[in-house]
Amino acid sequence: MIFRSGAPDVTIPEMTFTDYVFKNAASRADKPALIDGPSGRTLTYGQLAAGIEKVAATLSQKGFGKGDVFAIYCPNLPEYAIIFHAVATVGGINTTINPLYTVEELTKQLNDSKARFLLTVPPFLANAIEAAGKSAVEEVFVLGEAEGATPFSALMTAEGAPPPVNIDPAEDLIVLPYSSGTSGLPKGVMLTHRNLVANICQTLGAEGFAGFTEDDTIVAVLPFFHIYGMIVIMNLGLVVGATLVTVPKFDMVEFLALMQDRKITVAPLVPPIVLGLAKHPVVDNYDLSNLRMIFCGAAPLGEQVSNEAGQRMNCLIAQGYGMTEASPVTHISPTDPDKMKAGSAGRVVPNTEVQLVDTTSGKAVGVGETGELWIRGPQIMKGYLNQPGETADSIDDEGWYKTGDIGTVDAQGNFFIVDRVKELIKYKGMQVAPAELEALLLSHPDVADVAVIPKPDEEAGEIPKAFIVLKPESQVAAEDIMTFTAEHAAPHKKVRAVEFIDLIPKSASGKILRRVLVEKEREQAS
Repeated sequence: MIFRSGAPDVTIPEMTFTDYVFKNAASRADKPALIDGPSGRTLTYGQLAAGIEKVAATLSQKGFGKGDVFAIYCPNLPEYAIIFHAVATVGGINTTINPLYTVEELTKQLNDSKARFLLTVPPFLANAIEAAGKSAVEEVFVLGEAEGATPFSALMTAEGAPPPVNIDPAEDLIVLPYSSGTSGLPKGVMLTHRNLVANICQTLGAEGFAGFTEDDTIVAVLPFFHIYGMIVIMNLGLVVGATLVTVPKFDMVEFLALMQDRKITVAPLVPPIVLGLAKHPVVDNYDLSNLRMIFCGAAPLGEQVSNEAGQRMNCLIAQGYGMTEASPVTHISPTDPDKMKAGSAGRVVPNTEVQLVDTTSGKAVGVGETGELWIRGPQIMKGYLNQPGETADSIDDEGWYKTGDIGTVDAQGNFFIVDRVKELIKYKGMQVAPAELEALLLSHPDVADVAVIPKPDEEAGEIPKAFIVLKPESQVAAEDIMTFTAEHAAPHKKVRAVEFIDLIPKSASGKILRRVLVEKEREQAS
């Protein structure tokens, strides 16, 4: 059985993503487009468009053009939109990188993506320069000024428009974010201009969804390097003509003060922040009466927390579902309270087909039954960079992308995500690949074998837990293991629970049987 949207299909214009995003910008030239939350520094739509043109022209003069890769290693700032769309304008490809990555993690992505240029901010410059030196990066740029890098202002010096570039929206890449997919190590997800144009059109045309409008002030606290922040917040917000308030890092008190002072009307969030809004006592100290909607994604939000937060904040809470490989939205909740279902990941967006496939029989199942979500539509990625085998494993010959998520659907078309075939850990909505942490832990001199699984956690959703077999005579403590991962991986990847065991369960072929450990963890919890 194939599930489709209750809304009609939408028309997807054949144009570049930047042309699509800014098609109405001229009529909003004096309106604030992006405001830096902490400082109040503002870019109007007119200034944003002018900045994009200047940077694009300068990049072109530097010989950066079609097919070249530009790495963005920055927190959320108004300039993020300038560099993203300037790169796209000249036919380049953005690879967006978690600013908390270590030198090792950053180096891997720079080398895999073959980035030519890199943009960062002063606090991350040391890591950026060290990683650039281990890659083919030709020049490092920094927002502001800092020794050892070219100031971003140097990219704003060209006069006149950049030369025209022949971009094929259906074939040419615009962004290369990294995702672990259903398993394994992070891989470059090849997304085209058409993928992104399609997904915003699909979101705006979704059944009963009246989410972001020109009158909204949207808080941009979720990172722009992540597909959710990049498309659903930054670019969807700009398409509709809203004002975005960027937040470089999350702190609950600072976040609440900003929500109050900037009169935020729409807050796209992840479950851990929604949980805080539902339960944290400090919330009562702030006037959040302008907030009309919370949009939650990146990980499932339970019905109880959704209802509790909605009642406390006196606003609508809608959910969406998607993945980097789908640009990202495949499902979204109606914003009509009579049609939405608390705890649901939403309904299928237009121009999209969804199957639920039984993981044992391989046969499609129907309403009320459980299966893996397979998705087909114009938002599905072109494939994984330099990974034809991984691409073939993820997308079949008929174009179905196998998500690795287990779900069910009710008679009204509301989908619910209940489990995962894939073994990714979702820590506060951020992906953590068990295989990556296992490889790191095996480099520890006291570790003989290891398996990493998700451990349920009320605040984070899931945390990485390591089951470790120690080498004989080792006296290492669990705290030492956790400190080791903290020193060599980004904060969200840190192992936060350790259990020492005698043997890692494995199949005859040597594959780690993580499901056995997950079931053991569930038994201990109950």
